[in-house]
Amino acid sequence: MNKRMGKRFFIGLLGFLNILFWVGCQPTDEKFISEGSIEYAASVVDQSNPMANMAPSKLTIKFKNNISCAEMSAGMGLFSTSFIADPEKKSLIQLVKLLNKKFSMVMDEADLKKENELFNMEIIPSKETKMIAGYKCQKATVRYKAGDFPNFDIYYTKDLNIKNSNFANPFYMIDGVLMEYQMTKFGLEMKFTATAVKKEDIEDCVFQLPADYKLISKEEMNTMLLGLQ
Repeated sequence: MNKRMGKRFFIGLLGFLNILFWVGCQPTDEKFISEGSIEYAASVVDQSNPMANMAPSKLTIKFKNNISCAEMSAGMGLFSTSFIADPEKKSLIQLVKLLNKKFSMVMDEADLKKENELFNMEIIPSKETKMIAGYKCQKATVRYKAGDFPNFDIYYTKDLNIKNSNFANPFYMIDGVLMEYQMTKFGLEMKFTATAVKKEDIEDCVFQLPADYKLISKEEMNTMLLGLQ
């Protein structure tokens, strides 16, 4: 190897090592995860509501490949429900376990659009932010156009790698993962605030419809849940 070739080889080697060093030293955002779980503290907004004592105190959302499963239980485990949202299929599966009985309901894109429009919400953006469970969250104010309920604030983050996380809920216009929000269903208004985000492996079966759940209609599901009040 002559001197010129040796010099070129040496310069090339330095350049290659420099690239390796640069790539190796690039910061990796361990919080921008696409698989794991989010834990929320749950509370009833109006403690005088007769269902307040039966309401869950915790919500867990597991996510993977943009699919999510929200899980809640109440009454010492006698009642539990899950919501499996798949943005690619545009579907929502609700699972309900009541004592030893198991029921499921499936909603498609048209069903979800009709359901979410009933809330008749307006989202008012804000420049305010705050940290929730270690994530920077953007504030927005929710206003019911009909004035049926008072305004409330929500917080969401774009620092989690989950796409279309709200397509199946009334906050579908929010581009970000909800970290603090309120929901009203069957006259019971609840507030959810994220307390922890965990990076962990989630099994695929979490997002699948179990074979031992009886498929019922939306009307039958609502009638059953209203009967619990």
